Amino acid sequence: MELNNVKETGVLIVGAGPSGLALACDLARRGVPAQVVEQAPALFPGSRGKGIQPRTREVLDDLGVGDAVRAYGGPAPIDMTWEDGERKGTYDMFRRAAPTEAEPYGEPWLMPQWRTQEILFARLRELGGDVLFSAALTDLAQDTDGVTAQLTTGPVRASYLVAADGGRSTVRRALGIPMEGETVDPAPVLVADVRITESALDRLNWHFFMGDAGFTTLCPLPGTADFQLVAQFKDGAPDTTPEGVRELVDARTHLAAQDVTEVRWSSDFRPRAALADRFRAGRVLLTGDAAHVHSPAGGQGLNTSVQDAYNLGWKLGQVLLHEAPGTLLDSYEQERRPVAAAMLGLSTRIHRGEQERGAATQQLGLGYREGPLSHGRAGLLHAGDRAPDGPAGDGLRLFDVFRGPHFTLLAVGPRTALPYADHAMLRTHRADGCAAYGTGLFLVRPDGYIGWAGPDAHGLDAYAATMGLDLKST
Repeated sequence: MELNNVKETGVLIVGAGPSGLALACDLARRGVPAQVVEQAPALFPGSRGKGIQPRTREVLDDLGVGDAVRAYGGPAPIDMTWEDGERKGTYDMFRRAAPTEAEPYGEPWLMPQWRTQEILFARLRELGGDVLFSAALTDLAQDTDGVTAQLTTGPVRASYLVAADGGRSTVRRALGIPMEGETVDPAPVLVADVRITESALDRLNWHFFMGDAGFTTLCPLPGTADFQLVAQFKDGAPDTTPEGVRELVDARTHLAAQDVTEVRWSSDFRPRAALADRFRAGRVLLTGDAAHVHSPAGGQGLNTSVQDAYNLGWKLGQVLLHEAPGTLLDSYEQERRPVAAAMLGLSTRIHRGEQERGAATQQLGLGYREGPLSHGRAGLLHAGDRAPDGPAGDGLRLFDVFRGPHFTLLAVGPRTALPYADHAMLRTHRADGCAAYGTGLFLVRPDGYIGWAGPDAHGLDAYAATMGLDLKST
């Protein structure tokens, strides 16, 4: 491996997809030196992962892009079924819930993947980071102190390397980590972003066309003039050329080929579910599709990927900047791999029609109660639970208090003492009347989960120290 003119960084992130960009944003706001590299010359141009689940909206809000997600996304439209050019009726494939104090986002939210990545990329640049495009990884080697990666642009030395390079991950293959799975559906699927004559099809519904050849859908993408076309092929293979996409629309819907005025992007895939045997190998960690590949039916892939990054970012920060033991990173796999396995099962059942898109798809109920960083319980909550939102006083919400790279020590109840003061890595807050919590003392991790809970601070100091958090720091 050529080692001349080696560039150095704290974390090398391979891949500028949703997980890679989310991780880069989280590290940048912590002051962790990181470099994102992407083998393509630009960000992914398609809409593929368009569903943003409520828990992911909370994550994106914490990363500082909540306003952009609200501005450029929109609620999923009601489904309209068609037969022989006539509307046959509407139905709703989603569970829609009104916002509550504890759960501010309830309805399904759509935003094309390219827009999500643009928003995260813009945020990364605001924070002083960037992406090195046209930089492919060709080799890597690691030792006890770090990882040396050979890129087509030259070698890079990093304390840790994170593989966010997709389902065909070069990094995962270089490490020899198996990825076991199954074909969810043998029928290939075409997905494309198309523009359609305004008078030919309304943007008020998600349009479904059933037929012997397979289903076809056209979903309006909020914040754009585009529709996402998805078409199943029970026989034959998709033709992803613009001409092939237009012929498909002409054959399967009441629209004419010329109604498709532009094919902006197209691709094909076979629905698959697969899970990497490990999410960590020494100083290399896997996130997103490099670690788990989902059927798109459940809308879980992108969301699980972003939440991988959210779990990993603060842990890397504690290890690199605050002297937390390197073993803290073991908790990443211990917490996220079971979640990914559960979401893979959910996506597969939804694809096969064995489960509806209910509350489980929102990912608000996911947590780490059985994880190694979860200690105690208080009031209505266990350590490992998602920390609910709620009123925080002075017109603030608890999510306003949590927002940022710090830990939060939350005292709920008039007799619950706050034994520590604020400092750079800790914010303390008293909140009375938060019905979702009950009474107690709660240490909320930077990723919005309760790490420690109890009626008082007994044992809290020792717990925090295992994560590099000095509660008495000034």
